[in-house]
This record gives sequence, C-alpha cells and structure tokens, in this order.
Amino acid sequence: MLQPRGHAEQNDRQNEVTGTPQMTLQIETFKNADLSQGWRPGNNAGGATLFKALGHPLTAPKGRALIADLAKAGPVAIYDPVGTIGNFHAYYDLSQLDIAGYFVQRVEDLDGAFLGHDAQPVNAIAKSGATAVLVLAFDANKTLPSIEHVFPKGARVATLDEIRLPDDMLTNKANYLDPMNFATNFALLRDRKGANGVDGLHTRVASANYWALHGAEKPELWLCLFDETGEQLAEWRETLPAPGAPFVIDSAEVRHRFGLDDFAGSLFIHALRIKGHDVVKYALDMYGEDGLALSCSHDANAWPADYYAGMPAGDAGESVTLYIQNSHPMPIPPRTVGLNIMGAQDVSWYEDEIPPFATRGIPVETLLPQAKWPDQIEIVAGRYFVRPRYEVKRDGGQRRIAHANVERTDLKPNPEIAKLEKHMGKGYIMPLPVLPRDKFETVMLPTPMARDEQEMPIRAEMIDANGATVATRYLGRIPRRESVEVDVEAWIADEALKLPSGYGHVEFLYDFREGGDGNGWLHALGRFEQKSSGHRAETIFGAHIYNTAVIYKDEPQSYTNKPPGLTTRLFLRIGGPALDAGALDTLCHLIYPASTPWHPKSTTLLILHDAEGKPVAERKVEIACGGSFHWRLSEMFDRDERERMGGTGYVIIRDTTCRLFGFHGLVNGDKSFCLDHMFGF
Repeated sequence: MLQPRGHAEQNDRQNEVTGTPQMTLQIETFKNADLSQGWRPGNNAGGATLFKALGHPLTAPKGRALIADLAKAGPVAIYDPVGTIGNFHAYYDLSQLDIAGYFVQRVEDLDGAFLGHDAQPVNAIAKSGATAVLVLAFDANKTLPSIEHVFPKGARVATLDEIRLPDDMLTNKANYLDPMNFATNFALLRDRKGANGVDGLHTRVASANYWALHGAEKPELWLCLFDETGEQLAEWRETLPAPGAPFVIDSAEVRHRFGLDDFAGSLFIHALRIKGHDVVKYALDMYGEDGLALSCSHDANAWPADYYAGMPAGDAGESVTLYIQNSHPMPIPPRTVGLNIMGAQDVSWYEDEIPPFATRGIPVETLLPQAKWPDQIEIVAGRYFVRPRYEVKRDGGQRRIAHANVERTDLKPNPEIAKLEKHMGKGYIMPLPVLPRDKFETVMLPTPMARDEQEMPIRAEMIDANGATVATRYLGRIPRRESVEVDVEAWIADEALKLPSGYGHVEFLYDFREGGDGNGWLHALGRFEQKSSGHRAETIFGAHIYNTAVIYKDEPQSYTNKPPGLTTRLFLRIGGPALDAGALDTLCHLIYPASTPWHPKSTTLLILHDAEGKPVAERKVEIACGGSFHWRLSEMFDRDERERMGGTGYVIIRDTTCRLFGFHGLVNGDKSFCLDHMFGF
C-alpha cells in the first residue's frame, strides 16, 4: 500500500510506546498537523475535507457499489492525479479489484507504490491492458477531457464524481472539496424512558443559525441518527430558523417524531448551503427526569485524532464509561481502541470490533481497574472516532458527562516560549473558574496534551473576581506520569487566604524558574462539586495568549480574523422556560485574562435574544482586567424580559474591547448543576 514518507516511522514509534501493533486508519484529518508529521504534500490533497467526503453516510453505499461494479469490469487501471489513493483505499478496499497498474500525473509521485504496483506516469496507461479506469478525483471534468485520449480505447472511465452528494446539499458546487461543503459533526444523542419519572434520560443539541449572519441563504441541516449497533434509525432535514435564531434538537422530540424505542447513538449533523464557518458548533445537554442527571458539553470536533487525553479516572464511589462513536463507514477492528494511565507504557486494549457508525460504551474500570483519581487516562483512537465523551456515575445516582480532548502528535518542546515573558508578560494562560465558594468546591488538574510532552513546568495563580492576585503556587516540573491535584479549598485553608468576592479563577502559567520545556498546548481540567447535592461537573480546555497587542505565531487567537483576537462573541444557550415555576436556571462565569495589562475594565454587553434571534434586553457589565464575573440569568434579566425571550432564546456576550473566556451551565436548585466552557461564532 502507498504510504507517505514519515508515516511508517511514526507507526514504528507508536508501536515502541504501546508494545503492540496498532491499526491507525490511513486518512489525513488535520491540515495543520500533516506536514509536521512528515506527510508529503502530494498526499495531502483535500486535507481535512477529503476524508469527510469519502466517509459521509450518503457516500458510503455509493462507494461500495462503485467498487463492486468495477470488480466485475475486468482489469482496472487506477489513475491518481492528486494523491487521493491512501484516503480512498482506507474507506473502499481497492484490493478487491484486478489492478492493471497504478498511474500518477506528477513526476514527484513516481517513487510511490500501491499494493505491489510501482507508480507509472499516466501517459503509459494505454498499455496497461485495462478495460476500466478508476480516476481518483472529484470535479474530474475540469481536467479529464484534455488527457482522456491517453486512456485505453473503449475502457469504462469511472471518477469519484459518481459518489458525490446531491447538488442541493452543496454550498460550492464548482469545488466539491470546499470545506464549506462538508460542515459536519457528530453528537452523542441518547433517550431513555424512565419508570414513574425515575431514571429517564434525555439529551438536547442547542445552537443558532450563525451561518445566515454571514449571508447564507436557506441553510438547513441534514441529520442522520444511528443506534448503538450503527443501524440507521432516522434520516431527515431540519430547516434552520431566521438569521441568528436558536434551534434545538431534543432526543425526546426525535423519539416521538419517528416512533423510536430507547436509543443511545450518534447523530450525524451536516449543515447545508452555509457561509462564514465550516464548523458545526453546539452545546450538548443531558438531563434526567429525576434530576440526578444534568450535564453539558459541546461539539465533538469533526476531525478524528490518533489520541485523546484529559479524561480523569473515577474517584471513590464513581464509575466511568467511555463512549466511542465510530465516525466512519467501516468497522473499528478489535484491539484498536486502547486505554492507558497517562505516562504508562502498557495499553489495555478493547477486544471487540465496533461496527460502522456504532456507539460503544466501554466501562473504564474493566480495562484499567488500577486507575484511580487523580490518575489521567490516555485514549488510543487511531483516527477512528471524534472527540469522545465519558460519563461518570456516582453511587448516589448522579450522572455527569464531559469530553476528552485531542492529544497532539505534532508538537515538540518550544524553547522560544521561555523567552515570551519579555514581550508578552504572562504569555500562555489557562484559566479555570473558582465558582462561588458558598455553593461549590473546586479542584483542578494540569493535563498533558501532547505525545512528546514529558513534563509541565507551571505555576498556579489564584485571582479574585476584582482582578487581584490572592496567591501564587509553583507546582514544579510536573512529570507526565504524575497528576498534581490543585484543591482550591485546601489551598485557601493552608495559606489562610481570602477571596473578597467569594469567587474568582485560577490561571495556570508556564514557569521556567527551574528549567523545563513547554509547547504552548498547556491544558487543565476543572472539577466542580455542588455542596448541597454532591453533584459534580468537569470541563477541560487549553491555554491561549490573551489581550496583548504583540503577536506570537497565531496568538492572541481569533476565529474569524488574523490575530490578535481582541474581541468577544460568545453564545450562551438558555436552559429552559420554567425559571420561576421550577428551579432550573442558567449560569455563566466570564473571565478576563490578560497576558499584558489591557483595558482596566471590560465593556461587556449581555444581549438577551428571543426565539427569532431578535434582541429583547441588554445589560452592560464591567469586568476588571485579570478578573472574572459570575452571574445567573434569573438575576440579570427580570421576569418580563425572560417572558419576552421565550423558551428557546439565548444570550450573546459581546465585547469589542477585549477577549473574554467563558463558562456556561445550568443549576437545578440544590439538586444538580452542570458546567462547561462556551463557544463563539
């Protein structure tokens, strides 16, 4: 099989670490990572879009039918003009064909080979004796007519245009692999009816039609729901509301609409005819009928990775289930998904095959019984699934869901980071909230998030909401294998500290006082516990450089423009209409991190929108530079404003003077709550 340079070496390195062969799916998923891992540019055609085009649920049956048809056609010459063959073969086994030869267009590709066939120039294809030619290219009519005369006379010519999606699903019909044509994502959607209001479980996807704000006309969603086994339960299209208006996909409503039984599986989401963003962003809420299950997370990240990390082991009285959502139309082979304690050499492999598009809940304790909080777990994924969720169930019945994060395989230690302080003050900042101490307890774990990250030289700074640094603690050069727990309450008690505001945040910062390496991908996990109920929530994120005019690489980050990203537009979904009749409220914790001194106060607008995306109320708040602001929807907006908002409204946090980092959640009285970081658009 054709392998880009560097890939075999990478697999050898992985095998040395894990001690056993691992079956990485041979697809390119991350544009930015491929070249740094040694990929040859010619084999990066399509990049992060090609695998989506080949593995789409509507494409897979067409791809299998094409191969079956060509298998009957006699000898097949494979013409690969742009280096697509590795990705295509990963999805559709070309060894089923009687291959008459492998042909390329670029001279620099002539040193390749595929399934024992050395690459030949396309002008030699006529001598192949093939009765069919498979052209591995979309939009083939742009270039094929000018060279088709070199093909064997009378041969059937098949191109990838035979497996295209319908034109009405495309934003850019002229360029099939335009990322805007494949704005896709997966959501973990579950629905279970309880008995007498006990143990029922539901999920909801919440977002807004942000594409229309960029000029998209008549965008809609194509949705496909798969059950645990990968069987398709439902397929439908969802018309998106007015520009900026919110939408919700609720598992209970989906169940009722299609007459379904209990299910736990993948919802494949494809945004059609869009503009502005090629990413499907959403908030994912889980809620239980008995109030013991309440959790929020966010989009799954549509690009499957080699590894994930940041999932903690269960604490005493907790069990952890890892949910794997196979994101492709082929099975995940046995002993491909694996778990190990971060920094350990031994991987525990999952022994079963996972069918195409299936969802599998794996009890972590069965694979890693020795893992206990605060151990952190690394997930071997082999590019078979998107960012996975994990569910933690406590002995008291409380449930929470959170997600692991992509563990980078391309990052190396960067000595330049130690020199940033001269120009960028704090440099990279990883902020996590300290929720109001009268109601919550807060614990944090710095988390390795790169395969070559052997240590984390860091310190923690506790900062009051008013922006004053209360305490600093050097955590040392934390080895990869060790988990250093930062218990905020214990820290405050040990040093007799005071948070005048009653809440604030902690910043994790690189600290090279004793040497060490950093890579700019500093992560930390926060675990929060509601004192009244014992219900917990977890969230994880990575460091950025915030609010400084000086630029280092792509920092301060901006999602829509070049750095520096010095403005804020965050989406706060609303938990539900029964804020007064019930106890469910929406909370938000905003942090104003600053790598260098910035505006003394933020100029932050909290804009309440109704179900049509129209503003109905607005509040201006000021957050101290380096500080934070914790608020509740029921306290910020009065009854009349909330009634005008309706049940599916939302809040936009807007600031044109600085970049804020936010966390959102729900509070179900004194019974449960949830928390995760926010997204913007």
